[in-house]
Amino acid sequence: MEQQATFGELIPCGGGDPIPLNRVSLMVGRRSNCDISLRFPNISSQHCQLQLINGYWHLRDLNSRNGVKVNGVRCDQKWLLPGDEVSIAKHRYELVYHPEGDEPPPVDEDPFAISLLEKAGLARRRKREDFETATPVTRQRDPVSNNDMEREVSEWLADDEEND
Repeated sequence: MEQQATFGELIPCGGGDPIPLNRVSLMVGRRSNCDISLRFPNISSQHCQLQLINGYWHLRDLNSRNGVKVNGVRCDQKWLLPGDEVSIAKHRYELVYHPEGDEPPPVDEDPFAISLLEKAGLARRRKREDFETATPVTRQRDPVSNNDMEREVSEWLADDEEND
């Protein structure tokens, strides 16, 4: 019998059989046609994807209801290192593998480094130099609406129209 190549394993933290990672791209979900089928009601039908890229595993949530966590931190996507704890919904696994890439994976961007307005496309991302050279601005209330937020949105929309 020919032995199938594995690129590591997911070892259940609560005990159980290890899950071999035997392909470079794996769909994880509740459906039987997923590469890794986890038959639990809190697992989405297509929960997340694991991909081996340049010798390192990368995890991407597929808009699952109960999300994924790496080392206890919820994320949309993340590079995985050997020994990381991956939680798929509430099911925890230790990732065991030997990286084969020449270079370490890129550093994941801090999800809190971008404001919600920037993520929604309602504000432009400011460069670090802009913060360092900016002079402090004192806030003034809009005398008509007495609302800072409404004034800021109005200024932003006016600024956007000028740049078009």
